Amino acid sequence: MNYVLYAVPFFFGLIALELLFDHLRGMRTYRFADTINSLSTGVLSTGFGLLSKVLGVVTYTFAWQHLALLEMSGSALWVWLLAFVLYDFCYYWNHRLGHERNVLWAAHSVHHQSEEYNLSTALRQTSSGFLLSWVFYLPMAVLGVPPLVFLSVAAMNLLYQFWVHTRHIPKLGWLEWLLITPSNHRVHHAQNPLYMDRNYGGVFILWDRLFGTFQEELDTEPAIFGVTTPLASWNPLWANAQFYLALWRDVTRAQSWWDKLRIWFMPTGWRPADVAARYPQAKADLRQFVKFAVPLTLSQQLYALLQFVCYLIGGTLLLAQGDAMSLGQLLLAVLWLAFGLFCIGVCLENRRYAKTLEVLRLLLNLPALWLATQMLLLPSTAGLWLGLAVYSLLCVAWLYWPGRRAGLLAS
Repeated sequence: MNYVLYAVPFFFGLIALELLFDHLRGMRTYRFADTINSLSTGVLSTGFGLLSKVLGVVTYTFAWQHLALLEMSGSALWVWLLAFVLYDFCYYWNHRLGHERNVLWAAHSVHHQSEEYNLSTALRQTSSGFLLSWVFYLPMAVLGVPPLVFLSVAAMNLLYQFWVHTRHIPKLGWLEWLLITPSNHRVHHAQNPLYMDRNYGGVFILWDRLFGTFQEELDTEPAIFGVTTPLASWNPLWANAQFYLALWRDVTRAQSWWDKLRIWFMPTGWRPADVAARYPQAKADLRQFVKFAVPLTLSQQLYALLQFVCYLIGGTLLLAQGDAMSLGQLLLAVLWLAFGLFCIGVCLENRRYAKTLEVLRLLLNLPALWLATQMLLLPSTAGLWLGLAVYSLLCVAWLYWPGRRAGLLAS
């Protein structure tokens, strides 16, 4: 069962509820472009997850079949309880090293780039974490936890983490000693020196207390969210590529081949001495911290929202049908998704080439529909073809007619 797919309506229902609480309490924990960017990275992540899940599933199943020390029954309650705790223990180390090693932080940093903290931040996920994260859960396979149990507790762990991404819930008394709570997790997302690299657990805070990585949220130290090297972009593709490219630039600049190799596995932020001397990086002063923003008109926001909703629906349909698609079909669908979300990011940044790129994207709508019908993902009906053609033409009209007066997109 795809737990995440069935949870999607609840995710957006709770986001709507949080927005209502924002209004009632006079708070502003959401910004339009930031929210769209977080959700876009989440949609992109689910697409890439369909392409990459075979890596984790196959390696885990192989290890379970050939290396398992114990034979555990998937129908035994104690096996599920043990697996739930073991998964969170493995998650703690995966998460912790994701902050402590360059190549792992390159993937995980996506989740921390938002300078806001709300439920949409929970959906802001990496598209490249699959490359190495599967290694951390192999001990569960070796112990003998069946693959179905493993996949189920992994989904439960992920779903639990959604609700802790909010600023509306205060400390929860004695639960702060046992579980990851909103207060504990706000600390984890802060870039304040006091809070950085703390509170790694997914469900249980016990691991942090045991291994010395716990930090309580203090009233005297309000959290400043984000990363120390700001993303400064609303583009989900750049969000996933930013730190990898920063590492690669240092690789090309380093003179030592040993430095070129080890930079990927050194502690986060480590740079070769010669590169650091020639290309110093200044850290932002949090006392003068300013959130990244690009001014947008109401028309621009409505246009971006409309386009994003279309890709959100497409991403959800892809999530629902992904198991029945071939690898080639999945690849084409994910490329379509990635290009569309990239274009929305360009619009949100009001780039000078945004209008041209949008026209190109809209022109590709009908060829994309043809591919979808050929792959039997959608029925080929006259109404569908006509509806998409009219929608694309209306969007082009929106780009050019109101844009001349209201500045919909930069020319």
